[in-house]
Amino acid sequence: MDHHTRLDVFENEAAAFAEAVRRAADGGREAPPVPSCPGWSVADLVGHLGSVQRYVTHHLRERLTAPCDPTDPQLYALPADPAVRAAWPRPDRTPHRGPVPQELFDWSQAAARDLASVLRELGPDAPVWTWSAQEEHTSGFWLRMQTIEQAVHRWDAQAALGDPAPFDPDFAADAVAQTFEVMAPARRGWKQAPPGTGERYRFRRTDGPGTWTVEFDGDRVGLAPRDTAPVDVEAAGTAGDLMLFLWQRLPAGRLHVTGDTARLDHWFTLVPPV
Repeated sequence: MDHHTRLDVFENEAAAFAEAVRRAADGGREAPPVPSCPGWSVADLVGHLGSVQRYVTHHLRERLTAPCDPTDPQLYALPADPAVRAAWPRPDRTPHRGPVPQELFDWSQAAARDLASVLRELGPDAPVWTWSAQEEHTSGFWLRMQTIEQAVHRWDAQAALGDPAPFDPDFAADAVAQTFEVMAPARRGWKQAPPGTGERYRFRRTDGPGTWTVEFDGDRVGLAPRDTAPVDVEAAGTAGDLMLFLWQRLPAGRLHVTGDTARLDHWFTLVPPV
């Protein structure tokens, strides 16, 4: 998936997210809970995503090669409204349970627009700091990562209303690949996951081409060079369902699983959630 196609997906997902969260808090009612993000309300979801996008935008705009302090509130251009500041995500506060301020919606939408704008300006190859364990330090890394995060949280917001729309299939397949190429190695490092003991997983897409065989060996996790080698367990489903399972939004029971089902449960021990 090229840079401009990903940008289109990002902007479409951002628009769908904005529409969903406004519906969820329509009429100034209390921010509803987000079932797929336990402990969060819609206001927390909006505050989290807007904060992440503004943090990334700052690094891109300034072409930073090292991370800046994420606790600096100046990075986030928070509105003066105290209700917005109360909804802004911080580790030391409880989830937001009151009405969602209009200013929070506006602030979040502006964050997505600013991120799309700077990514369009820079293209895919501008050098910039990223958290990549694979040493991929480019603007293109951030677009791929943030498009996935925007899409997953759009799904979260729509799921809070009971009507999540499917993902674009080609985008979802790219997100599945990104999980194995980028997220799995990073998560194992962040959470000090146990060493692999030769576990082999296959994930097979049923709505188009795409098969991924993942191997664990000690601290290493990677895609196997052949997709026909024996595996412990195979999980098959649409690209969107595989993506949702890997992001812990969908149970394994929604996939067609063959082999050692306990090994599939073990996946999130080897690749701990963030």
